[in-house]
Amino acid sequence: MKIQKIVSLLLALGLSGLLSAQDASVIINADQGKHQISRHIYGHFAEHLGRCIYDGFYVGADNETIPHTDGVRNDIIQALKDLKVPNLRWPGGCFADTYHWKDGVGPQNERPTIVNRWWGGTTEDNSFGTHNFLNLCEELGAEPYLSANVGSGTVQEVIDWVQYTNHDGVSPMADWRRANGREKPWAVKYWGVGNETWGCGGNMTAEYYANIYRQYATFMPGWSGSAKIERIASGASGNDYHWTETLMKNVPHELMEAVALHHYSVLSWSDKGPDVGFSEAQYFKTMEESLKMEEFVTRHSTIMDKYDPEKKVALFVDEWGGWYDGDTEKGVLYQQNTMRDAMIAGAVLNIFNNHAERVKMANIAQAVNVLQAVILTDAEKMLLTPTYHVMKLYNVHQDAILLPLSVETPDYLLDGKKLPALSVSASRDTGGAMHVSLVNIDAKKAHSTTVSIHGNDLKTVKGSILSSASLQDHNTFDNPDKIAPKDFKDFKVKNGVLTVNLPPFSVVVLEIE
Repeated sequence: MKIQKIVSLLLALGLSGLLSAQDASVIINADQGKHQISRHIYGHFAEHLGRCIYDGFYVGADNETIPHTDGVRNDIIQALKDLKVPNLRWPGGCFADTYHWKDGVGPQNERPTIVNRWWGGTTEDNSFGTHNFLNLCEELGAEPYLSANVGSGTVQEVIDWVQYTNHDGVSPMADWRRANGREKPWAVKYWGVGNETWGCGGNMTAEYYANIYRQYATFMPGWSGSAKIERIASGASGNDYHWTETLMKNVPHELMEAVALHHYSVLSWSDKGPDVGFSEAQYFKTMEESLKMEEFVTRHSTIMDKYDPEKKVALFVDEWGGWYDGDTEKGVLYQQNTMRDAMIAGAVLNIFNNHAERVKMANIAQAVNVLQAVILTDAEKMLLTPTYHVMKLYNVHQDAILLPLSVETPDYLLDGKKLPALSVSASRDTGGAMHVSLVNIDAKKAHSTTVSIHGNDLKTVKGSILSSASLQDHNTFDNPDKIAPKDFKDFKVKNGVLTVNLPPFSVVVLEIE
């Protein structure tokens, strides 16, 4: 009988006191790793939404109060460098399919304004455009991921954008780029062909979009053999498996390097619940939605395997994260970031790691001041959220070799429902060190977990933990370090087996050599 069933039976009999302290187990096959965890799984997203770009990343080139580089906050640049951000997606989201890139280049005083019809109806002055974004990515050492306008744009508009950013010879767009102050191209590799074309990107059917995609992708090859681009098809939302099947069946695979997938951990689209003052029942539901990512990635991958058994087309989960009813006075979709968000981040990133054979990129929504942000700002102040700290702890998995594992986990029980309490992934880096990330989403119980490693001797162990006293705890501008990683020592090694005690709602990352 599996451990989950034993636990449930004892709880049903009122015999929880008889449960062994060691109620979970992990077996890691350290000698069987073969798939690399792409660093791009740890990507980010920056949409023109609320205070993500303006009054977030970008404070203006003339700002004399906040230190900046060409208008982008230096503290944000440094924080994202420390996070080892591998890629950044821009300008949307829904905004992408109303954005016309030519309005955001050239002299700023000549740029037209744009009304952001999707997010609050605000008027933007286009002062942050292609040069600002690509130069920011260059400063960060991150790959830019541009979302091309399919919904209200044209094929020629996208052709021109690719030429403007990537062409190193003589051409109208390359010459215009040089006239605007940039001699060498940026060589942008990742290009989204529309966004959520089933919804805000045009309300298209899968069949219609597949044909539109073929048209756009045909005119989007690299401009030289050394500047190959990757074209990402606008993919499904959640469990829309028909969408993925239609694309994989109807689009020639030589025209498509990746298919996208979006899924948000939302209670209900009509009532998303509070960002801080949530109940345990709301937390449980949020985690239930988060863990659905396992099903979605598995089933979409299975469909892709049917048409692409060699896995030449990647799966990009380029929008994911928690979505609540936040503080609209602080900006559209501004929300606080609590230990609940740390649980989402840890558990979902473990899912992506464990599907590294197919999942090659993911982008948490979003980087600054919007949804499950890693950074929040208030005028000159800036803080790092629990989600930031989880992603930084998980940096060790970037480009490491995934180690296959099995997990026996107790259930997290609430009101007759259950979820697996434990989430785990493991990898080996180029230096030979193993890293194991463990997440206990249980809101009330610690879980003692045995970790057995096959194919590798266990010599030294050290660890870090992110935890707090309450699920609702969060960092504030008055107390920005309330939640931060700490050294973790609550483990022991006996007879080559590691026993780890995971507190309720905690994230632990171990380094094993």
